[in-house]
Amino acid sequence: MTTQSTIDAVLEENFNTLPHLVHLHATANPARDAFIQDGQRLSFAQLDTLMDRIAAALQRDGVQPRDAIAICAGTSIPYAAVFLGSLRAGVAVAPLAPSSSPQSLASMARDADARVLFVDQAVAQALEPVRDSLPATIVALDDSAAGIPFRDWLAAPGAQPKPVDIQPDWPFNIIYSSGTTGAPKGIVQPHSMRWTHIQRARINSYDATAVTLVSTPLYSNTTLVSFLPTVGLGGTTVMMAKFDAGAFLALAQQHRVTHAMLVPVQYQRIMAREDFGSHDLSPFRMKFCTSAPFSAALKADILQRWPGGLIEYYGMTEGGGTCMLAAHEFPHKLHTVGKPAPGHDIRLIDDAGKEVAPGELGEVVGHSPAMMAGYHEQPEKTAEAEWYDPSGKRFIRTGDVGRFDEDGFLTLMDRKKDMIISGGFNVYPSDLEAVLMQHPDVAEAAVVGAPSTRWGETPVAVVVPKKGAALPEQALLEWANERLGKTQRLAAVRIAPVLPRSAIGKVLKRELRDSLAATLGPL
Repeated sequence: MTTQSTIDAVLEENFNTLPHLVHLHATANPARDAFIQDGQRLSFAQLDTLMDRIAAALQRDGVQPRDAIAICAGTSIPYAAVFLGSLRAGVAVAPLAPSSSPQSLASMARDADARVLFVDQAVAQALEPVRDSLPATIVALDDSAAGIPFRDWLAAPGAQPKPVDIQPDWPFNIIYSSGTTGAPKGIVQPHSMRWTHIQRARINSYDATAVTLVSTPLYSNTTLVSFLPTVGLGGTTVMMAKFDAGAFLALAQQHRVTHAMLVPVQYQRIMAREDFGSHDLSPFRMKFCTSAPFSAALKADILQRWPGGLIEYYGMTEGGGTCMLAAHEFPHKLHTVGKPAPGHDIRLIDDAGKEVAPGELGEVVGHSPAMMAGYHEQPEKTAEAEWYDPSGKRFIRTGDVGRFDEDGFLTLMDRKKDMIISGGFNVYPSDLEAVLMQHPDVAEAAVVGAPSTRWGETPVAVVVPKKGAALPEQALLEWANERLGKTQRLAAVRIAPVLPRSAIGKVLKRELRDSLAATLGPL
């Protein structure tokens, strides 16, 4: 009989697999909820059985280990089951963002060589213009007319897949991430990388009693680094198809949620609610944040008013090094992203690829046990993302610029590509954004470089005012420039109702630059 001690022993192994862990939990605690969404529940026993039927269906259709399938749909229990069931067949999963253009979705599905594409009705409608270019079998997760209904595609009840001996270097998933620029690149993450994530999660109080509230999309690595350990360690995942701050708080109280991974804009909206203090959030053990700049003031507010610890992760979907700030342990370091995680080697290099002296600025590169195998079928792009130290040790380049302080905490300046060179001086947008955020009427601010005949580039700010605030552009420009250094001064301020953001909250600065270029005159 499987017991928790058996599961604990497996978790100490150098390598095992997530599908095997699900089976162990289904045997040890069959009735425990694996997933909850909108009143629907799926137990671990039901999940294990459904994964078998999914894996068997893929094998029936000739999908081989190390082949890939793609999923492009809203968050749902069937989505989660297909992801895990595909892994049981040794098949890699390419979760795609429904917000992508039809042409981009088709391109990503083809790049992944996806044998089956799982969609819902909304995605199927968006894909209609390019549907004929998709070689994959299309299955409708919502049983709509978008493709073969999921219930009809599944193998028969009781079906058992042929056992697959999954190897550590086999692809677990292919995450398509181009950041905010360029053509999507498929980041291949191996099973060994995800196994490391599951093992590491135990230090943050994930276990079989954990309840994680997932409110970011399942195609995002931000979500997966919380979702997968919850499943692997036998906890319960409560899923939201779409984030809403009020609904998040209600669900957290209802299900006595212990863990959540949120991006900064979500924290901002939750903390701004007048009814925040009326919800019982005492079961929270740990909250996490990643994916976008996280202001020190917001961290301090969360520490003061929201029970449980707060950890900020800084890293990349590609893996490499991760920095971790346990904000509840180091409240005097909230302006940083913390120290390198245990076993992670973070260094700073200059433009020539040489390590910089202590205290100097440099591009962040990292090495760890959790690293991508490479970009899918793009060896040149993979090589561009790598840096090797003199001993031959492989690091992943982040494209971010930072500095270590005397205590070993990393402070980030900006994305290297977002740095503004104005009159020969390096101007870091984050410094200017921090000043703008000190204004009592500013809710959000983003600074980008705009072409300048005099300086080459010059900083311009796009600002979202707080609700009900009157914020004249010229007055804010003068207020900010009184507080900025001579080489940092803004050339213009533009007021906007919202900032363009990706689905996980990153400000799309390329869109800002493009829109400003179309409306600004000579600077």
